[in-house]
Formats: sequence, C-alpha cells, structure tokens
Amino acid sequence: MTQLYLDDLQPGQTFVSASHELDEEQIKAFARAFDPQPFHLDGKAAEKTLFGGLAASGWHTAAITMRLNVESGLPLANGIIGAGGEIKWPNPTRPGDILHVESEVTDVTPSRSRPNQGIVTIVSKTLNQRGDVLQILTAKLVVYRRPAV
Repeated sequence: MTQLYLDDLQPGQTFVSASHELDEEQIKAFARAFDPQPFHLDGKAAEKTLFGGLAASGWHTAAITMRLNVESGLPLANGIIGAGGEIKWPNPTRPGDILHVESEVTDVTPSRSRPNQGIVTIVSKTLNQRGDVLQILTAKLVVYRRPAV
C-alpha cells in the first residue's frame, strides 16, 4: 500500500478497509478485560436491556476500527496520529457482524507554525455486512508532509 503524506490528500478522497468478523467470544473477552457490563457479557441478561441482546462495547468497535484503518484503510505515512475527534454509535455491533471501514477526507489544513505537517479531518464509518452504520468517527489527524529529498 502506498504511504500518503499531507500533500497527497484532498477533501473527497475515500478509503475502504478489509473486513473483520466478530464473534460472541471476542465480544465477551473484550468486555471482561475492558467494559464488564451485562449487555456485553451475558446474552440472556442483555435481552432485558436497551440492546435487546448481546452487543459489543462501543470501545471494542472503536478498537476494531482502528486496527482495520491501520492495517488496510488509511495508508498514512508515519502512522495514524490522533489530535482529537468525536465518536458516535448509532447501532449496536452484534456477534456475527462482519465489519469494514469506509473513510473520507473532509478537510486538509497545513500547519502555519509547523510547516512539516498539518491536520487532516477524516470521517470513518464502520459498517456491517448489511450496510448498517455501527460507528461514525470524525477524527482530526496529524499528517506529515513528504520529506525533502
């Protein structure tokens, strides 16, 4: 995958990641380690909640999104370096969901004080195999300019 620098990016560019299939055990393992709430750990208990069944932690969806973007979605030189953002989870992530990420560059702003970098705004939507949007991440990323040769 070609590594992209600030000067290679422009609003409207899109990127699509590979996919990741999520199963019940992954959901429960993440929940046990990081978000031990009944609706992430126990399908029976989850039926009586807002989710109506076992759902992955939003933070689990965010972690999978990050991995997909790093490995196959956003080919940014020097890595994906966050400077802030906003996250929304409009629908729950469920066992059996096959996730992929569709990202779009919405803004590119070169830095005036640091000429070797800038801030790029990316909107990444994490979708399942049915096209349901499970997460919307609007991230401000530090992206470097191509080094002078």
